[in-house]
Amino acid sequence: MSGKHFVIETHEVETMLFDWGRIVMTCTPEVTGSAGFSAGIVEMQPGQGHDRHNHPGAEELIYVISGEGEQMVEDASGNPIVYTVASGSTIYVPESRYHYTVNTGKEPMKVFVVYSPPGSEKELRQLPDFRSVPPVQQPKR
Repeated sequence: MSGKHFVIETHEVETMLFDWGRIVMTCTPEVTGSAGFSAGIVEMQPGQGHDRHNHPGAEELIYVISGEGEQMVEDASGNPIVYTVASGSTIYVPESRYHYTVNTGKEPMKVFVVYSPPGSEKELRQLPDFRSVPPVQQPKR
């Protein structure tokens, strides 16, 4: 994709694949020129999720678009607090806080994530199961 755009289709950007699911980051400094945050769609298959991790120096906002799951966010003392989440749930993960998400339903779980500041999405490339699928070139409309 050349240049920065205001409207991004998922097929226009890379898909990041992992053993537990996929991420399509449709808003990053490289894609849109955003300076304060990055955002994208995460999809996890039933029974799948990502391990406990954190994003040093970044806050995260997660909105459940569809599906249901288990969300853990550690409190300020490091104690894990586990929530049941479903379509319509919003999860706030404070800066550098450890958390995980697991799809406990029978259908794919789709969430919209926002990282502030941007950059946490770059760390995902270091995971051992990371694979990249390049953007699909679609004919101009």
